[in-house]
Amino acid sequence: MSVSEFPGVFAIEQATLTAVPAPRLIFDGPFVVRRYLGGTGRANAACPMDPRPDPGLAGRIDRIEAFYARMGQVCRFRSTPLDPEGMVPMLEARGYRRHDESQVIAGPLADFAKPDPAAEILTGPEERWMAVVATAEHQSPARRAEKAGMADLLAVPAAWVLLHEDGVPAASAFVTADGPLAGLFDLSVRPEFRRRGLGQRVMAAAGAWALGQGASWAYAQVACTNKASLALNAGLGLIERYRYVYYLKN
Repeated sequence: MSVSEFPGVFAIEQATLTAVPAPRLIFDGPFVVRRYLGGTGRANAACPMDPRPDPGLAGRIDRIEAFYARMGQVCRFRSTPLDPEGMVPMLEARGYRRHDESQVIAGPLADFAKPDPAAEILTGPEERWMAVVATAEHQSPARRAEKAGMADLLAVPAAWVLLHEDGVPAASAFVTADGPLAGLFDLSVRPEFRRRGLGQRVMAAAGAWALGQGASWAYAQVACTNKASLALNAGLGLIERYRYVYYLKN
């Protein structure tokens, strides 16, 4: 893969499934159906992986709904450019509605990766790292529990990055290295340390670690409403490549 060539939607989606693992999953046709603790959407959704027409789609949706009902969990579909034809209209006819649209952004690692002497590379989600992440929005108990258990589920190299400022853990990031693809997640900056450029620094430090693991492309997933994070990532050269949205029943 050329560094100047976007890896493609399928490659990014596949890497995301690896970077955000779930202990329970089933495969049904073009869908990977995952379940964890009900925290992050990526680990608790049915994810399509093939946009070709699927004549068995209606029955597949029935089985996916039954799976989540058995798990006692809300049924969630992740809609991407890899949706089988007609999936969204079929979901809407069943009472599903859009939730939480996000941009998938990506760019060459070498454009921004830079080691930082104030960055500490951890081998797991230590409590110090979790404490910084807890200052971000949408950190429900289920999401925190999933993050705490990720190290035992991951099958690719990963690092939990803490950036120190004034002797205090001030910013965090989580990064995976999956061949040429580096996934960047959990960017958080403590409120009292914001507007100092620490977000870009911790992302650059995470990128430097991934570059050392052989990755050449970085990708991240940011809510369309998170203008500050989108602007920060644009400054790193990570630009929108496609979008995804979740569908849940009303």
